[in-house]
Amino acid sequence: MALGPADGQGGTARREQLLRSALEVMVARGYADTRIADVAEHAGISPALVIYYFKTRDQLLTEALRYSEDAWHAAGTQRLAAITTAAGRLTELIAMTCLPDTDPAARSEWLLWLDLWALSPRNPGVATVRRKSDERWRETISSTVLSGQESGEFSAAADAAEFAVTLSALLDGMAVQIALEDPDVPPSRAYDLAMCYAAGQLGFTWDSSASGAG
Repeated sequence: MALGPADGQGGTARREQLLRSALEVMVARGYADTRIADVAEHAGISPALVIYYFKTRDQLLTEALRYSEDAWHAAGTQRLAAITTAAGRLTELIAMTCLPDTDPAARSEWLLWLDLWALSPRNPGVATVRRKSDERWRETISSTVLSGQESGEFSAAADAAEFAVTLSALLDGMAVQIALEDPDVPPSRAYDLAMCYAAGQLGFTWDSSASGAG
């Protein structure tokens, strides 16, 4: 049987193109104002072809958010794997949330997170993406803390699971303020505050003057 346009390697590449296009349109217009026609125009194809790959607007945009979250997690995992100490990995985890890269994609991710959180209470598909993302993020923090406790870098008295929940909530709040460009919470201050909290809870030394965040 012949393969259809949504099958095989070419189909996978086309789906990823459409997901990236959907994300770019969502950053510019927001989830609520993004239509299939907008994504089709951005991708340079017909709306009918978008519908062929993604039956509904909601399916397209939900899968785009999942694609973004998976890509962000994969990139972060790769960055963490190159760091040999638990304290260094925890520092990088906090920097990944609080400190924007020179690439403007960092702000794009924050804008997508705002949509993700806002939609979750009323959209089961988006809620599933958010829940998986949060679980994965807390697990990464928790496993980093446990690794640091085993190596003697962190205090054994800290509860890794409770710390992960609290730090992830703190970082989520910081991300909102950064995305909204709150003048009282610039990225460098958010980073310093989160690092001070982590160092205090886990009992390791952190020198803000040497952080490069100022």
